[in-house]
Amino acid sequence: MRAVVQRVLKGSVTVNNEVVGKIGQGLVVLLGVGQGDCVDDARYLADKISQLRIFDDEQGKLNLSIQDVKGSILAISQFTLYGDCRKGRRPGYSGAAAPDTARELYESFVQRLVCNGLTTSTGVFQEHMVVEIINDGPVTLLLDSRKGF
Repeated sequence: MRAVVQRVLKGSVTVNNEVVGKIGQGLVVLLGVGQGDCVDDARYLADKISQLRIFDDEQGKLNLSIQDVKGSILAISQFTLYGDCRKGRRPGYSGAAAPDTARELYESFVQRLVCNGLTTSTGVFQEHMVVEIINDGPVTLLLDSRKGF
C-alpha cells in the first residue's frame, strides 16, 4: 500500500460538481492499494500517518503529529500510485489491486484513522474527482507499507 501525504492548510474533493469532502488544517492522503496488500498494510499506514511528526512546534521544528494539532485528514483513493512507467509512454497498472479488494482496504484504512481519533473526510471510490490542495510548507512524504521507499 502506498500513500502520498501532504500537509495542507485546506483541501477539498469534488465529484460531479458537488463537494463531497473538505478539511481545514491537516493532511491530504492519496492512497493506492497494491496487489497482495491486506488489512495489516492499511493499519500500518493509518497508524504511521496518525503519528507522523510533521507539524511545527513552538520552535518551528517538525515535532507535532496530526493528533497533536487536532487537524483533519482528507483520504483519497488513487490507484495510479501503482502506475509503472518503466516501459513505453503509457503507464501500466498491473501492480494495483482489483477494485473490490482496493475498496475494502481503502475503507479499512479510513476506519483505522477514525479509530485513532482523527476527523476524516473522503472522496468517492472509483469516481472522477477534482482535488484541491493548498500545501503548507510544502511538506510531502511518500509512504509504502512494504517499506519500498
